Amino acid sequence: MANGANGSNEVRVWPGSPSPLGATWDGSGVNFALFSAHAQKVELCLFDTDGVTETARVTLPEYTHEVWHCYLPDARPGQLYGYRVHGPYEPQAGHRFNPNKLLLDPYAKALVGELEWDDALFGYTVGHPDEDLSFDERDSAPFMPKCRVVDQAFTWGRPLGFRPWHETVIYEMHVRGYTVRHPEVPEEFRGSFEGLAAQPVIDHLKNLGVTAIELLPVHAFLQDRHLIERGLSNYWGYNTVGFFAPNQSYLRPRNELSSFKRFVQKMHDAGIEVILDVVYNHTAEGNHMGPTLSFRGIDNHSYYYLMGDQKRFYNDFTGTGNALELRHPKVLCMVMDSLRYWVEVMGVDGFRFDLATTLARVEGPYDEHASFLDAVAQDPLLGQVKLIAEPWDTGLGGYQVGNFPPGWAEWNDQYRDSMRKFWKGDEDQLSSFGGRFSASADIFNRRGRRTWTSVNFITAHDGFTLHDLVSYNEKHNEANGEDSRDGSDNNNSWNCGAEGETDDQDILALRRRQMRNFLATLLLSQGTPMLLAGDEFAHTQGGNNNVYCQDSEISWLDWEGINEAGRSQMDFVSRLLKLRQEHIVFHRDRFFSGQVIPGTEVKDVIWLHPSGREMTPEDWQGGDARCLAIRLSGEAGIVHLTQTGEQEPDDTFLLLVNAGHEDVAFVLPNGDTVTWQTLVDTMVEDGRSDGDALPGGSERVVGGRSLQLLRFVA
Repeated sequence: MANGANGSNEVRVWPGSPSPLGATWDGSGVNFALFSAHAQKVELCLFDTDGVTETARVTLPEYTHEVWHCYLPDARPGQLYGYRVHGPYEPQAGHRFNPNKLLLDPYAKALVGELEWDDALFGYTVGHPDEDLSFDERDSAPFMPKCRVVDQAFTWGRPLGFRPWHETVIYEMHVRGYTVRHPEVPEEFRGSFEGLAAQPVIDHLKNLGVTAIELLPVHAFLQDRHLIERGLSNYWGYNTVGFFAPNQSYLRPRNELSSFKRFVQKMHDAGIEVILDVVYNHTAEGNHMGPTLSFRGIDNHSYYYLMGDQKRFYNDFTGTGNALELRHPKVLCMVMDSLRYWVEVMGVDGFRFDLATTLARVEGPYDEHASFLDAVAQDPLLGQVKLIAEPWDTGLGGYQVGNFPPGWAEWNDQYRDSMRKFWKGDEDQLSSFGGRFSASADIFNRRGRRTWTSVNFITAHDGFTLHDLVSYNEKHNEANGEDSRDGSDNNNSWNCGAEGETDDQDILALRRRQMRNFLATLLLSQGTPMLLAGDEFAHTQGGNNNVYCQDSEISWLDWEGINEAGRSQMDFVSRLLKLRQEHIVFHRDRFFSGQVIPGTEVKDVIWLHPSGREMTPEDWQGGDARCLAIRLSGEAGIVHLTQTGEQEPDDTFLLLVNAGHEDVAFVLPNGDTVTWQTLVDTMVEDGRSDGDALPGGSERVVGGRSLQLLRFVA
């Protein structure tokens, strides 16, 4: 028995089990288990339904394999709780225990209540001359959210199953920003998972032709104190405090976990996968001057990557103040348990790992055989889902594009930069254009990796939108309150002749054409394309390239503001994606070789000079070379086969690309015995071509800063 908060013996306590970690309802009672290798005592605090009054405090009676545990036979789903952990407060030795601070369970499946910023949240006395070496005795419980015991039962319908990588088209989106202004989503569901599950949203995604949505962080995250004080917020959510609980504000009703599962089921029913952007590289507790909310107070020495000879401080490879210590087996176990939970229980189909290099640092440098990467590689469940690395962080040697192991896809920022420079008209970009268009074989074609490894993108949440990329030479982040010091200065953008909004019709026409050029290039390139939500209808952020703190109309998609040009661009994207999905030549999973396809007499790809001859090395290197033709062969030969061994042939296509400002006449290949039909012309407002049948050997004029796609028909 354990004492209630009023001193009565009213809580029955049994030994329980050290596994599984977290609070687990088994149909009869709840098992509580918390890892802490260095704690001296752990107390479980139970709260009433509003999370204000502590109703009982239970000292966990058992300590097994560094796990503190107990079983409460009378506890039920809905019970609110937190922990107080006793141990040494010795920051210089890496220990920051303070039982005056209520702590969140790292394995909590749901949180209730919002964090209210107060100095009592810090383990040290804020403003004390000894800073974090001081010790604060104030109770933080009144200002903390509480953990909630959940019942994980849910009846799933037919699972989607995992779509082949080479068919994948990713659409990056923000849960709140996507629907908060959507007029066809019920008002009470806007900004939530239920809002994303609304039929008008699903219809838009299906009509567009994307196969997977990638959600910005949905794990429980906190609002930064400095942002709140400036009237801003952590909009993106890269500030995780719990790796199992969904962010409360995205749930409708507020605490109903099943709303996330219903959303996933609706997406699966529509044939759309759900990928989560996950932040396992750091937590919301920040550096040594940050608050004590969970991991720091449970076992700082185990959970965080401390400096070897100065354990008061944290290694910071992320720019956020700390890094999780994935070299520790229990911390690694937590991350793996979290990943499996979101697949097995919550139904997701994959993950994009923020600052993934940090997850694979061993004794400082990145290591391809780090424990985390090896653990994922051998896991039978996670080996089936989509794994995407953001292959860099802010630490020394952090840029690791191309160096993740087989089985991983990677964000390819070199694709982004090369394509931006090429269409902007920079010199010496033609060779880079060809390499990036070909799934960046120079980076990824090793160890049996496939073309889909390269996740190609022109824009993402971090940076300009597509509209702003062609409308601004400089970032305009004044609304963020940092005098535009924040956000990247390396945008490779071009405003087409005027900064920002303009009434000049020639400039507006050029901007629309440039957007069509970027979209066509992205969706016709080999590799995995990723679209930023809103780019399909030219969403603008007013030149702000860092809306991480803008939960406002600056970042929210304006569905009612879509004009005729925006609708035309949506139709253009939809037609390109339909073309891509119908023709496997645009998404082969083998890299181009430039050689004859075995079993045929034609090369898989031929790079052509506008005169019709094959490109020479000198043609690629000319500083002012900005145009070429690409012949993509649809021949299958004996290498392009289905899973059942049948040939998988396709049509042959010709892409004519002109990034210069003057018109260029291209001689069509294969002589007068063949015919080419035009399908796409970005010089035209809606991107549609005239459909003329053109004989080989004839000339086809491609307007300045435009491209055309032709199909071999006879």
